[in-house]
Amino acid sequence: MLKSYFKEATYHPAPLAVFRVLFGLLMLYALIRFWANGWIETLYIIPQFHFKYFGFSWVNDLGVLNYLLYLICIISSIGIILGYRYRLSIITFFLIFTYTELIDKTTYLNHYYFTSCISFLLCFLPAANYFSIDSQRNKEITKIPAWNIDALKFFLCIVYFYAGIAKINSDWLLDAQPLSIWLTSKYDIPFIGDLLQLKFVHYAASWSGMLYDVFIPFFLLSKKTRKIAFLLVILFHLMTKIFFPAIGMFPYIMIFCALIFFDESIHQKWILHFKKLMRNIKIRFNINHNIKTNPINLRYTPHKLILPLFICFFVFQLILPFRYFAYPGELFWNEQGYRFSWRVMLMEKKGYTTFKIKDSVSKKSFYVDNSDFLTPFQEKQMSFQPDFILEYAHYLAEHFEKQGHTNVQVFADSFVALNGRPSQRFIDPDIDLYNEVESFKHKKWVIPFTDEIYGL
Repeated sequence: MLKSYFKEATYHPAPLAVFRVLFGLLMLYALIRFWANGWIETLYIIPQFHFKYFGFSWVNDLGVLNYLLYLICIISSIGIILGYRYRLSIITFFLIFTYTELIDKTTYLNHYYFTSCISFLLCFLPAANYFSIDSQRNKEITKIPAWNIDALKFFLCIVYFYAGIAKINSDWLLDAQPLSIWLTSKYDIPFIGDLLQLKFVHYAASWSGMLYDVFIPFFLLSKKTRKIAFLLVILFHLMTKIFFPAIGMFPYIMIFCALIFFDESIHQKWILHFKKLMRNIKIRFNINHNIKTNPINLRYTPHKLILPLFICFFVFQLILPFRYFAYPGELFWNEQGYRFSWRVMLMEKKGYTTFKIKDSVSKKSFYVDNSDFLTPFQEKQMSFQPDFILEYAHYLAEHFEKQGHTNVQVFADSFVALNGRPSQRFIDPDIDLYNEVESFKHKKWVIPFTDEIYGL
């Protein structure tokens, strides 16, 4: 049965075409918004030091040339929307977008990782075989393998389901944390600000958020519940946008991506309505010359290596979020295996970390003013994340060695509060961090968490 699915099952190309256009539009808006808000300068150009992902220290900030990268990315997103030189456009977008996100891990957000994953998949899908400038050279509409579209659905299901099971923990369900902290601070929201101060509202939000994430993929997959499920998608993500405006484009990305679950006939109607709208407002948008309700009995055949590549991708996505089992201690505390695991909005972490530079021979020492080296945003993120603290300690040691200091040691005095708990010491103050090396090994210099959080 599985073999026949991969060999014989087909879809009309309309859903993939609609997904391409919407993805391109969202990315175009997001990139222009990022530029207009001045974030290219504040996040990439102003900082004198960038925190690197392990293994990606070679990814360098390009200074003012970052604007050129974003300009190329904007042009690529327009190419994606129009389906013009699509393969070149989507590959360029994926490479540049991912490169800019690798410049500084301070900017890590789940939806940036999500965008890189989606654009990677789209590099290998025939998303411009229909309703595109590229498709004008095709005389007929060809069917595409069903797994080309189902792969996107499956990835969305992984994101939702993993985000849901990650919420099955004692902090989220039994203590309504960190939502209790966040919602209480929203007292100024008109009409509902007072309601958000009530404890039962915090619990209702926590439990409904978990149930939504766990079950929404199954409701979207079922034709009987799909329309209601999509209304829930809209409601849920608009509420998160209202309550947490700093979440950026993520709610809109998830809303529009969920349209891929609708039947191909609905996508065909959307495309026809879009063309009629363009004609009515007298805009010539001739990016497909031959839209038919039913494609002829021809099938697009992807390269034989694409399916194995996708299988490897999804095996990686299914396994990676559980890598934290390889480490002792509390995941929310040491964060070893936290990123890239679709754990969304599970922590409210605040830290205060200072560094002492010491001469191991003369025993003379002095403290560092972090603002001399880091932006406020970088310092905030560094203060409670172990890999940030270690990397920054090495940067400080190398900086002061270049200034002529010898026998340099670096010690951190760090305290962190997690999900409303009192602060506790985070880093062993007697460990010389300059002697510690970043790796995938357990960070023994992180002081164990004094409490316990139950769950996945």
